[in-house]
Amino acid sequence: MEQCKVKNMYDLNETMAADLLKTVEYPWEALKDISDFIKKIGPTLDKEIYEQRGEDIWVAKNAKVAPTACLNGPLIIDEEAEIRHCAFVRGSAIVGKGSVVGNSTELKNVIIFNSVQVPHYNYVGDSVLGYKSHMGAGSITSNVKSDKTLVTVKSAEEKIETGLKKFGAMLGDFVEVGCNSVLNPGTVIGPHSNIYPLSMVRGVVPANSIYKNKNEVVEKV
Repeated sequence: MEQCKVKNMYDLNETMAADLLKTVEYPWEALKDISDFIKKIGPTLDKEIYEQRGEDIWVAKNAKVAPTACLNGPLIIDEEAEIRHCAFVRGSAIVGKGSVVGNSTELKNVIIFNSVQVPHYNYVGDSVLGYKSHMGAGSITSNVKSDKTLVTVKSAEEKIETGLKKFGAMLGDFVEVGCNSVLNPGTVIGPHSNIYPLSMVRGVVPANSIYKNKNEVVEKV
C-alpha cells in the first residue's frame, strides 16, 4: 500500500492542512481530526486576509461566496475560492485556494486542496481531494457501506482495515473523475489518473492510470 501513503499522493505545499496530514501515514487517518484542526488554526489566521463569519467559520475576504450558499462550521474557505449558488457545506471542511464548490454540491468532513473543482451536483464526504483534482458533474463519494460495516482499503495484493465506518475517497493530485461516477467507500485513486464517466469505482486505482471499468485499468502512455 505504499502508493496510498500521503507522501505519494499529495503535494502538501498545496493545502493549509499540511500540518495535519504530516502527522499521519495514510490520508484517511486524518479524517477524524479535521474538525479540531480547523478550530485550532482558524483563530490564528491573518485577520487582514480572513474574516470570521460565524462560530468556527473563517472565509478569505477575496473568496466568492454566493448568498444562497449554506456554510456551517468548522470551516475554512481559502483565498480566491468560489462557493456557488446553493452549495451546502455541512461542516468540518477546508476549501483550498482557488477551488470551486459548485451548484448544489455538498461537502462534509473533507480536505479540499488548492485549485480543486467540485463544480456541479457533487457529494463529497469524509474524503481528501488533492491538488487540481476534478470531479465531473454528478460524480459522488459514497462514504458509508450499505451493510454499515467498517471500511477496508483493498488493492490487488493486500488490504488495510481502516477502523472507519465513514470513509469516502482519497483522490491524489491531478485526478480526473468522469461525470456521474460513484466512488465507493474506501476508494483511493493515485495521482494523475483518469476515471471514465459512469464508472463505479472500488479499491485502489494506481497512479498514472485510466480506469475504464473494474476489469480494464490501463497505464497512461
